[in-house]
Amino acid sequence: MASVLVLYKTPTDPAAFDKYYAETHIPIAKKIPKLRGYKVSKGSVNTPAGASNIHLVATLTFDSVADIHAGLSSPEGAAAAGDLPNFASGGVDLYIFDDGAA
Repeated sequence: MASVLVLYKTPTDPAAFDKYYAETHIPIAKKIPKLRGYKVSKGSVNTPAGASNIHLVATLTFDSVADIHAGLSSPEGAAAAGDLPNFASGGVDLYIFDDGAA
């Protein structure tokens, strides 16, 4: 398995972000080919020292890193990436990694 970790920084309007993310962005992102799972954090995102500048964390799972790249480079992946400026006013970071064996 492999994952994309998406860290959404605190937006200018958190309530508008949450509404748009749930109603518009998630349905777009769930169309990415080869996507196996989609999880979203609930509540505040903190560090061991306390508050962070992260509003929401999304974890998208795929069978492999190659599948991630194929999915993200597809028209559906481009649509999801193209949607980010519509709501992610605080910025967003994406990290891709192989989950490895436990």
